[in-house]
Amino acid sequence: MDRKAAKRWFVNGNVQGVGFRFFVQDKATTLGISGWARNVDDGRVEVYAVGSANKLSDLAAALHVGPRMADVRSVEEQEAKIENLSGFTVR
Repeated sequence: MDRKAAKRWFVNGNVQGVGFRFFVQDKATTLGISGWARNVDDGRVEVYAVGSANKLSDLAAALHVGPRMADVRSVEEQEAKIENLSGFTVR
């Protein structure tokens, strides 16, 4: 069994109003990752996720691309404390 880890990302660019959070939810659900995605007042999207290092790495790669209408300019990654969450939600 892979050890669980947690990460928090702040995605910068044209990422609000383009389905970014739902794109992340779909990707995370497919990967079996729990967590959430939410819009931040400054125009970024914040993503928090818990899963194996490999799965988190796959999710991170997807965050750098985003959905078709998004324009991702940068992704800031941070280590995070593991929270016990079930499923992946859009906040």
